[in-house]
Amino acid sequence: MITIDEVQAILDEIAAEFPSELYKDLNGGIILLPQIKLHKRSIDDDLYVMGEYRNEKISGRYIVVYYGSVERLYGNYSRNRLKNMLRSIVKHEFVHHFESLAGERQLEIEDEHQLQGYLRGKRKNNDK
Repeated sequence: MITIDEVQAILDEIAAEFPSELYKDLNGGIILLPQIKLHKRSIDDDLYVMGEYRNEKISGRYIVVYYGSVERLYGNYSRNRLKNMLRSIVKHEFVHHFESLAGERQLEIEDEHQLQGYLRGKRKNNDK
């Protein structure tokens, strides 16, 4: 099990790896929240949200990582393996940020395709 403080330290290391130019207009930076977050379309409570990119009128643009979700799925990983997973999550959310700035939605579309695959798999398993 990894603590929220350890995950925060790893996220701080990852954040320092990225050039400052990538943080343009990401005024809220990268935030670690303690909760587990299930996807709103999760079936059987098994589709966890690891991170999100948010663009809100009041709060601005920022990336959220959900410690509870990360700990639930990857809490037994070695530090190095967990860091790689967190880096992947942060990179994914940065792509959402860049696409948002550019008025693009390709990764959103890709995410939706993956969600549809999950839902099809769940329907298929439930039909058995």
